[in-house]
Amino acid sequence: MQAIILAAGMGTRLRSVSPSKPLTMVAGRPLIHRILDNLAAAGITRPLVITGYRGDEVAAAVHAWGAETLHNPEWAQPNGVSVLAAAPRLESEALLVMADHLASPGVYATVAASGNPHAGLVLGIDRRLGHPWADEADVTRVATRQGRIVAIGKQICTYDAHDCGVFLITPELMAALAPLPAPGLSDGVRALAATGRALTVDISAHDWIDIDDPRALALAEDWVG
Repeated sequence: MQAIILAAGMGTRLRSVSPSKPLTMVAGRPLIHRILDNLAAAGITRPLVITGYRGDEVAAAVHAWGAETLHNPEWAQPNGVSVLAAAPRLESEALLVMADHLASPGVYATVAASGNPHAGLVLGIDRRLGHPWADEADVTRVATRQGRIVAIGKQICTYDAHDCGVFLITPELMAALAPLPAPGLSDGVRALAATGRALTVDISAHDWIDIDDPRALALAEDWVG
């Protein structure tokens, strides 16, 4: 299966530790390499990394691992623009992965196996609200009903899961994002949710962490180290 990894953003909250979030060292290995390693362990062997900020450096690291890259010159725009940059390369379905979310191979395998003809996308969700690794002030919240997303965002007040940063997507997501001005990924998810085409799969049995600040980096190093 193909994986699209969004690695274009600046990552300002980790700038005190590393000038490039994907290249942040996690227990002696670049974060992007750990993500690629875990994808491969889950049988996801055709990754495409979308680069942007410090793109040459990120591309060099990704190519050294053996993966392909695609540069998004509009990397400063919301992350939905980086998703759209991959549209010409998207196959019938692919994993969509955030380059600052480190997940165990079980997360990737569970989401990859969740294909559904009634879905334009499937989002891996974690129902372990209050997990000590989650930053409740920054995590993307998800409200679900009968396996479908009904609301998503960092500011929603009623929710029953966290977004783990791993999706199974189809060209329907690209079609939902394309007409929107400078969209974020969640805008595309909301558009599909409005038609009942945004489904969920529970990955709560597996671990993941959003490495967005020094605190999360320390937790990640304890986990993998």
